Amino acid sequence: MSDRTLSAGSTPDTAAPARPDAPHVDAGDVGYSKDLKSRHVSMIAIGGAIGTGLFLGAGGRLAGAGPSLAIAYAVCGVFAFFVVRALGELVLYRPSSGAFVSYAREFMGEKGAYTAGWLYFLNWSTTAIADITAAATYAHFWSMFSDIDQWILALIALSVVLAANLISVKYFGEMEFWFAIVKVAALVIFMGIGIFLVATSHDIGGHTPGLHTITDNGGIFPLGMLPLLLVIQGVVFAYASVELCGVAAGETENPEKVMPRAINSIMWRVGLFYVGSVVLLALLLPYTAYSADQSPFVTVFDKLGVGGASHVMNFVVLTAALSSLNSGLYSTGRILRSMAMAGSAPKFTALMNRGQVPYGGILLTAGFGVLGVGLNYLMPGEAFELVLNFASIGIIGTWGMIMLCSLVFWWRAKEGKVARPAYRLPWAPYTQIVTLLFLASVLFLMWWGGGVGRTTVACVPLIAALLVGGWFVVRKRVAALSATRQD
Repeated sequence: MSDRTLSAGSTPDTAAPARPDAPHVDAGDVGYSKDLKSRHVSMIAIGGAIGTGLFLGAGGRLAGAGPSLAIAYAVCGVFAFFVVRALGELVLYRPSSGAFVSYAREFMGEKGAYTAGWLYFLNWSTTAIADITAAATYAHFWSMFSDIDQWILALIALSVVLAANLISVKYFGEMEFWFAIVKVAALVIFMGIGIFLVATSHDIGGHTPGLHTITDNGGIFPLGMLPLLLVIQGVVFAYASVELCGVAAGETENPEKVMPRAINSIMWRVGLFYVGSVVLLALLLPYTAYSADQSPFVTVFDKLGVGGASHVMNFVVLTAALSSLNSGLYSTGRILRSMAMAGSAPKFTALMNRGQVPYGGILLTAGFGVLGVGLNYLMPGEAFELVLNFASIGIIGTWGMIMLCSLVFWWRAKEGKVARPAYRLPWAPYTQIVTLLFLASVLFLMWWGGGVGRTTVACVPLIAALLVGGWFVVRKRVAALSATRQD
């Protein structure tokens, strides 16, 4: 049988006494409603795989790497699928709102849970800044907002999404469902129009689309292989939310039925929406027509001259940014509560409101979003790129911890200490090892590319020092809570 033990925050009131074969219990999972339905989780999985990184980031990356960007999306998409599939196996083993933090606690101890949780917080606290920056950038597309300072628009975006997120998980699920519907519908319509334009060689702003758009402009690698390598860290950011469905499992009805379907669908959606969209963009206009200042989809419709189409697409990408922000506040609230119950996060982040929403953790993440408002005030032109790089560090760390948990889980299963579910990460343990090597290479590429990326990687020792220092601050409280659970 299993050697799993009681976990963070468990007490005699919430869990049975520990036994060698006792199931692992995380008190951070107690108190949540199970209001997320199958349709919510399915669309949350889609929304996690389709976000700001595609709708806004693809423009600058196309301009910097050319059509080879499609290859980068495909490669990173495969590894993103490995990560979410590994998380899916752990979810089927034991659904938890604490997700990988809870699994890190079980398989790597409290230090592992502490590290995983704060790396995830680094990811989403900086991503929140990127999202409100993106939302403000999109709003400036319309003349009615053009005279409003970017930081004011960023503050409005944060305030609206924060208010919505604090109501209930059911409301969050509904919002994400419709956000995802808007994103998917927009991409399907764009791809349908794009395929028609290519098939009919319809003029787009004086250019005829087709394969020659690529071959006549330097081919797949117009600027060589180096730009392809350098954009990979940004492409990894595009997939930053795929792990969200794992967090949602703790508030889902019948996760053993819902989660495999949602996770398996991610792979073909990545291929269709990400790779397919980038290939179409490369066929429609030369890569030099795109820029980091405008969504590539808006660029196409602008040059197409379709009245109002660019406004509709800009509304869609604004929705994507708000959806990502909404997801970040949701997930960090749950992760921080799991940590707080173990003593490794501030006590107030364990607080829940009447809607069974962990509002303390959500407010902490929103507080960092306010810092992003200040960043937009000080340096509106560089805010997105700067936080994008720090978010990438958090993503790399989070994905790395998920794969490490998966690797330890596989090893314990080999020893007969735990039982793997029927839904498994294929080719283990090689998949975990290759993914970890890929993540290490992304970190190296960030440093190798110089600029903001190198500066960000240079901050890794500082991040590590902060984590170590923070552990020394919280370790006594963690130990005290652990001793209480064992009494």
